[in-house]
Amino acid sequence: MKMRSLVRLMLVMGGLMASYISPAYALVEININKGNVQPLPIAITDFISNGDLGAQISAVVAADLKRSGLFAPIDKAAFIEKITNPDAAPQFASWKSINAQALVTGRVTQQPDGRLRAEFRLWDSFAGTQMTGQQFYTQPENWRRVAHIIADAIYEKITGEKGYFDTRVVFVSESGPKTARKNQLAIMDQDGFNTRMLTDGSDLVLTPRFSPNKQEVTYMSFANQQPRVYLLNIATGQREVVGNFPGMTFAPRFSPDGQRVVLSLQQEGNANIYTMDLRSRTTTRLTSTAAIDTSPSYSPDGTQIAFESDRGGKQQIYVMNADGSNQHRISFGDGSYSTPVWSPRGDLIAYTKQSGGTFGIGVMKTDGSGDRLLTSGFHNEGPTWAPNGRVIMFFREPAGSSGPQLYSIDLTGYNEQKIKTPSFASDPAWSPLME
Repeated sequence: MKMRSLVRLMLVMGGLMASYISPAYALVEININKGNVQPLPIAITDFISNGDLGAQISAVVAADLKRSGLFAPIDKAAFIEKITNPDAAPQFASWKSINAQALVTGRVTQQPDGRLRAEFRLWDSFAGTQMTGQQFYTQPENWRRVAHIIADAIYEKITGEKGYFDTRVVFVSESGPKTARKNQLAIMDQDGFNTRMLTDGSDLVLTPRFSPNKQEVTYMSFANQQPRVYLLNIATGQREVVGNFPGMTFAPRFSPDGQRVVLSLQQEGNANIYTMDLRSRTTTRLTSTAAIDTSPSYSPDGTQIAFESDRGGKQQIYVMNADGSNQHRISFGDGSYSTPVWSPRGDLIAYTKQSGGTFGIGVMKTDGSGDRLLTSGFHNEGPTWAPNGRVIMFFREPAGSSGPQLYSIDLTGYNEQKIKTPSFASDPAWSPLME
């Protein structure tokens, strides 16, 4: 069992004794590469506990799995068996009769030292076997995070893919009238809960980007009307200036190793791509054109960079090696393409497309093939990837609305979800899985 060490969380997890695991069982499989996936019926029982906490944890697990579009939690009113001992094998016939292809049971107990112990078991109802079981210890205030980690474990066991529920999203929170909007950097869990502000709103902030180390973000700020890029430590609140960049409109993105950032700097009417070493603050120029080259994004292995350029007359997506060599265009559809972001899996590039008065969020393979829109509308922009490369978050401001909102959509294009935020929200950046 792999141990997950959590920053300031003190959460420990381990395997439960697999008393009911047979040597071979019928693992339920979901093909998540198909369009319009048929969700898997799954029964998630209230975890046994003193009080409501067990039911609250199981409700978060169910909400996570349902929101993925791959699971269909069964209404608890349909349950025939009442689970009273999560250590015992359930009555599989009762769960098969309501078509629960998978079953989740669990328990939450308070330990003598004040910590919570949360445990769960995942059962294959039709094979009559336990698929996995794990337990976790944490402080009571971290119960929602335990629920997200349990949902990740279930998602991975059934689909074979890493989950993305134990993650956070940093974004720009917008409040107040449209003519005097207050912008604050904010962070929340991926489901929209536990939102907190990271800046006080005294200065305009734009385009936050997560570091691969998960505890730092870069963002643009216009304090005293001067565009500066800041590096903010989320855990401590400490921030430092990366640099002053007149004419810059997007914050830089990190290299996969977190040691460098790639950015676009404007000079004399054109903009070019540079890299900056975060330790020495030295910059290296990668493009040299009389065009606007901007929005660079590293591939997950750090060997290539995608960016947008109007060198061909309108914004299109280009790819180059990390040293600036082999610059070539990969988008050739109608309209203009912008804000390319490389998938964490390395197989796709997400983008914003403007055509015929609409803005769409789409994906294409890294050579430009397979170009397809996932969603389109009056104003969609700013795609960011979940760490498993299966879901994209973006912001939308419909015609006539008062402000933007966050949405997510999976790669099938069928599972679009609105993300709850306390106020208007834009410029989302999805974190890697937390440690």
